[in-house]
Amino acid sequence: MYQSKIIGLGKYVPEQVVTNEDLCQLMDTTDEWIQERTGIKERRHIKKGDGNSTAIMGLKAAKQAIERADIDKDDIELIVFATLSPDYYFPGCGVQIQEKLGIKTCPALDVRNQCSGFVYGLSVADQFIKTGMYKNVLVIGSENHSGGLDMTTRSRHVSVIFGDGAGAAILTRSDDDSGILSSHLHSQGEYIDELSLRGPSTEKWVPEIIAENPQEDIPYYPKMNGQLVFKNAVVRFSEVIQEGLDFNALKKEDIDMFIPHQANLRISQFIQKKLGLEDSQVHNNIQKFGNTTAASIPIALTEAWEEGKIKKGDLVVLAAFGSGFTWGSVIIRW
Repeated sequence: MYQSKIIGLGKYVPEQVVTNEDLCQLMDTTDEWIQERTGIKERRHIKKGDGNSTAIMGLKAAKQAIERADIDKDDIELIVFATLSPDYYFPGCGVQIQEKLGIKTCPALDVRNQCSGFVYGLSVADQFIKTGMYKNVLVIGSENHSGGLDMTTRSRHVSVIFGDGAGAAILTRSDDDSGILSSHLHSQGEYIDELSLRGPSTEKWVPEIIAENPQEDIPYYPKMNGQLVFKNAVVRFSEVIQEGLDFNALKKEDIDMFIPHQANLRISQFIQKKLGLEDSQVHNNIQKFGNTTAASIPIALTEAWEEGKIKKGDLVVLAAFGSGFTWGSVIIRW
């Protein structure tokens, strides 16, 4: 069995900054209300005409990761693309990336696990490398939330949270003890409807939805039971991190850097306190980027690495929780 390691990281966020004050012009909310509940001060949104999309942002992050990995694009043997906001209903963004990079017949697949998407994607890449099937794998998380949010008061508890952006990682076979030690994945489908977007879908397209539902309850916008999500997140985060540590005979004190999915600053702070970590051992950026779902961990991981917070030999823990409910962790020896 081989071991995989990350050799290149990249990120991209749109230039347009949307502050809490900007949102106050669109809905009945306040900067204080948003910060108190989420910790978010601003987020990035795609601006009409700036040329960005889910795939294009993913491409920009991927190119940076490829350059930093010091490999040729043709060395990539598999693309794994995590998103809940693809450019097309089908095909997926993975093949768009393959085409835009100019890679002839590289296999590509999409992961639809929302906030846990990048963790699931890393797990898929890790297994392909461990079994020897592929050597170099590109994993991308990218989201265009702003194109599908209800920017009115009725959806303020959801729409203020999300931002756009992309992150990417190149994984390859490790020739030493560094790399992904283990990944741990879970789901609990009984909570499907607590954080979801039910349509449009093959079950019901937009004209039917509009005809059958009053404007006060539009099911083609995201909906979220915030309190239930929060309560489950703090429990599952803790459990899956401990699961990863126990699997590798490690302790909380061994963690050098914790990169949580940027769902809510209050969740991250709760888990940080439970793990007994200092501020310097946790990287949060939800304050300036919002929740970028599948992109949040790769953006934060890239940012932490760029700032010199992660060095060779460090124990890095990634963890995510989100819609499904799904959750997972990845334990890495850098």
